[in-house]
Amino acid sequence: MDSKRLTVLSENLTLSGLLGVVLQVILLILAQRSVLAQVESKEYGATRVDFAVPGGSGFVIKPDHSESAGLKPWLWYAPTFVKATPQMGRYPNKSLTWLFTRLLDKGVWIAGVDVGESYGNARGRKAYTQFYKYARKHFALPPRPCLLPQSRGGLMLYNWAVEHAHDVGCIAGIYPVTNLESWPNLGGERIQQAYGISEAELRKHLRKNNPIDRLAPLAHADVPIFHIHGDADKVVSLQQNTLEFARRYNALGGKADVAVIHGKGHEEVPEFFESERLLDFLLRFLSPGTH
Repeated sequence: MDSKRLTVLSENLTLSGLLGVVLQVILLILAQRSVLAQVESKEYGATRVDFAVPGGSGFVIKPDHSESAGLKPWLWYAPTFVKATPQMGRYPNKSLTWLFTRLLDKGVWIAGVDVGESYGNARGRKAYTQFYKYARKHFALPPRPCLLPQSRGGLMLYNWAVEHAHDVGCIAGIYPVTNLESWPNLGGERIQQAYGISEAELRKHLRKNNPIDRLAPLAHADVPIFHIHGDADKVVSLQQNTLEFARRYNALGGKADVAVIHGKGHEEVPEFFESERLLDFLLRFLSPGTH
């Protein structure tokens, strides 16, 4: 082999080595950027960590202490809207301070993911699964969180829960939407845009997307449920949502309890958000030893 061919071979080997080093550096930078993507702040007197997941923006709020070493019970709240807009405020918001601070004091983690106005559509459910896997892997959270759907968060969490019933510890709803059919025109243009189909098509496939028609897996998994709802609610009908939901769920062999708040509508008031009964229900399933 002449000297010219040896020189070319040597240069090729050197280039190959350099490319290997460059690749390792790139992978290291990407890994560091993944860690840096977690942004910490303070909320409800505890540390909040925000992060990106495929299809959404997630968060966890970490309690300052744990009731029992190694146990990390967690509550999954919906809807989550990370940034306020003119049409929609930021959620979770200050109305949940009383409830969340008491849960955090008991060592309960709070979590959620912003998937936009999904109304429980397939895209949102897929992002929920990505969030669930991320939260479990990166924060070592246990497999069965309790869920806290508020208002249309009911469509989001319940449509995920019925497809992952054995991954749910309990569900506590604050006037949750559980029946798409109870909304005039199925909620109008925004819901139809979220699902990408017309009202007629949505009605045709309603049983595939309507939580109240999909309850059997939760009942068979013995998931306990509690709803608190006002009898003056003009936005989310008590009768067509919570009461009909509880009737169907109990008929399937599940256990659903209801607290009806007389004279209260779809509003963020202490009767809903500072409910001792709601807190006691959650702590019954989020206390050490229940996971």
